[in-house]
Amino acid sequence: MNEPVIVIVGRPNVGKSTLFNRLTRSKTSIVDDAPGVTRDRIYGEAEWNGKKFRVIDTGGLVPNSQDLFEAAIKEQVEIAFQEADAIFFVVDGKSGLTPLDIEIAQNLRKFTKPNFLLVNKADSPELEIIKNDFYRLGIEKIYDISAINGRNLGDLLDDLIESLDFSNVTDKPDPRLRLSIIGKPNVGKSSLVNSLLGYDRSIVTDIPGTTRDSIDSVLKYYGQEIILVDTAGLRRKSKIKENVEFFSNVRTFKALWNSDVAVLLIDAQLGIENQDQRIIQEAVRRRKGLIIAINKWDLIAKDTNTAKVFEEAVRRELGTLDYVPVITISALTKQRIYKLIDLALKIHDERKKKIPTNQLNEILLPEIQKTPPPATPTGKEVKIKYITQVGDHYPIFLFFANEHKYVPEHYKRFLERLIRKHFGFEGVPMTISIKDK
Repeated sequence: MNEPVIVIVGRPNVGKSTLFNRLTRSKTSIVDDAPGVTRDRIYGEAEWNGKKFRVIDTGGLVPNSQDLFEAAIKEQVEIAFQEADAIFFVVDGKSGLTPLDIEIAQNLRKFTKPNFLLVNKADSPELEIIKNDFYRLGIEKIYDISAINGRNLGDLLDDLIESLDFSNVTDKPDPRLRLSIIGKPNVGKSSLVNSLLGYDRSIVTDIPGTTRDSIDSVLKYYGQEIILVDTAGLRRKSKIKENVEFFSNVRTFKALWNSDVAVLLIDAQLGIENQDQRIIQEAVRRRKGLIIAINKWDLIAKDTNTAKVFEEAVRRELGTLDYVPVITISALTKQRIYKLIDLALKIHDERKKKIPTNQLNEILLPEIQKTPPPATPTGKEVKIKYITQVGDHYPIFLFFANEHKYVPEHYKRFLERLIRKHFGFEGVPMTISIKDK
């Protein structure tokens, strides 16, 4: 699936996060009267009349000086528009037109992609007049809306769907492994892709964020074709540090959404950091195959136990994700980079693996009987009677039991470990669901 991407932009406190929550039917973005509450970038899915698209809430930046603030907003709009298929530009109808709104609109006019001006906080038809002042911005598609109660969003989404290109969206599976190379700026993503392909497909410098375009390449590996996705940053160095992270996150999550397996590159000199943890969490949430690759291993002073000690430290950071493989590589010297591809192909096969129902029940039920779920609060015994695997794109295991609602999360983790013990699924997140028998 390669759904279109919509990015919500605008100055702080105009209702971007409220709009995001309504479009995605979630409460993912924090909503508050204080400007700049959304610090981390938020990503979600939306659907209208059977058409699916992605939504990115860019949040608000609150630097110290007004000049820096305006520069950050301007830069972020430019970044967002490079990645988006369309832009929702949100303004506050009750506050009226501001100089910052004018500056954002001037930047939007540089691009040919569809952009929609949403005059928010028009909570009733009587407030429709508040959009009149915003015609001065020169944006053709203007809507008075209410993100909080959904007023006029139907008309907006009808027009959005008509303006987007869904020709690349298909449910027809591509048998080739789609492998995304993800990670923070300057961890060696482009270097790894270049080493695998054998030529410089991406520009490589020591400046974080060099590659401007997200590049798909075809790697031919022992008769197989693998789609490599390089997810790098800006060609020019961003003036605003937070915008570098924004751009990197947009690229990372777009690649992750459309991949089968992700290789998360970690700088051996830095280890796993907070941004890496967020990427890992998103990969698991999306049930993508995952490999942790420790790059720049050639720069680490080593003895006989270095690799073991380093891997143990990484696994402590991973916590319960002990099924994710960890491998040390060097994109520069090509150390173990082809072992990385072998591992990715194995995980791709593991995601598609189906365990026969009779085999699941014959092997797992005796062990479950030895270590059954805890009893209900009234003392009633909880019994798992039957197990089957479903799901076409990643493994989902259904366990049928009486009093299924009393099976705790820690016991579901026990069931997952039991499956992995007998059937593998290395590097593959799975779903454990308990159903009424």
